[in-house]
Amino acid sequence: MMTRRALLSSPLAFAPFASPAGRQWPLGINTYCLRFQRWHDRRLFEYCAEHKLDAIFLQDSIDAKMDRKHWAEVRAWSRDMGLHLETGGGAILPRTAEERPKIIAALRNNIERAAAMGSPIVRALLANDRYSLPEGSLERHIETAAGILREVRSQVTDAGLKIGIENHKELQAWETRQLIEAAGKEFTGSYLDTGNPVFVAEDPFTTLEELGPYAVTFHLRDSVVYEHPDGIAVQWVPLGEGTVDFKALTARASQIMPPVHIYCKPITARPPVVIPIYSGEFWNKWFPRARSRDLARFLALAKRGRPYDKPHLTADVPGLRERYMEALRAQQLDHMERSLDYSKRVLDLGVRWRKG
Repeated sequence: MMTRRALLSSPLAFAPFASPAGRQWPLGINTYCLRFQRWHDRRLFEYCAEHKLDAIFLQDSIDAKMDRKHWAEVRAWSRDMGLHLETGGGAILPRTAEERPKIIAALRNNIERAAAMGSPIVRALLANDRYSLPEGSLERHIETAAGILREVRSQVTDAGLKIGIENHKELQAWETRQLIEAAGKEFTGSYLDTGNPVFVAEDPFTTLEELGPYAVTFHLRDSVVYEHPDGIAVQWVPLGEGTVDFKALTARASQIMPPVHIYCKPITARPPVVIPIYSGEFWNKWFPRARSRDLARFLALAKRGRPYDKPHLTADVPGLRERYMEALRAQQLDHMERSLDYSKRVLDLGVRWRKG
């Protein structure tokens, strides 16, 4: 019987994702990572084509999002450039009962938009982070969100789509899995992001193990994770330059995840954040249901990490962002280029770029 250590040291551990027929991971980018460029959707498509990518995740847009004519244009660009397209919306948890109809209407619009553009999924999330959650227990929030998702179930299934719930900065992976199961895994799944887990004191490997079998899309983002006197510090960095072992992560994903598209998603230029894991208030208020084995895995990750030591402008914060925008734009493109190169050359992701 092969041990985990033996598996990860074997050639099989670092083989590219393949189905039994030998299919490799198709590679794309998440367009949120180029938001400082202020590019229209057409230019984003052209960027993907120039880099010989297979897919584009249109997460944010400066174009008219609810313009049906534009939806048809996007679908045509996807077809003509041979780029698989995915898209979606934002948070679905209302802060008050009065907000519920507005949330459902927005979700229905996002479903219609995704279907018209040719996306097989609709991104959604519970809330931006723990601090954005309304008063009440997590159990109640999960129940509320599941009820909203079930309300649009027929529209989703009639369109032949699935809703991809992003693990954001509000739930740990096993709680996100509870939401998917409560809503109905026949029409919901996981928008699996590897960058958000560290903000809820979770190792991305834990996230993968919990949500990998439910994945409908897979987004790679790297972080440095390291010990700090006040807790554990985390910071997003270009892919391949952080603490997470992405060779082992993608190897494991190939074993437990259904065939999905994989997206390079470096979000950088933000300063480190300290997770106050030694504070009783932090655990009592935000993570009363946290599991000790998950925390132990996160602490082990932090012990292997260290602060990011490469030149890095951390000006993506209010008050500095506009002042340093020109430099942020240049750095953002550089970090995307480095991340794409790592995805292709080290992780062996993507199909089209191999054809020259």
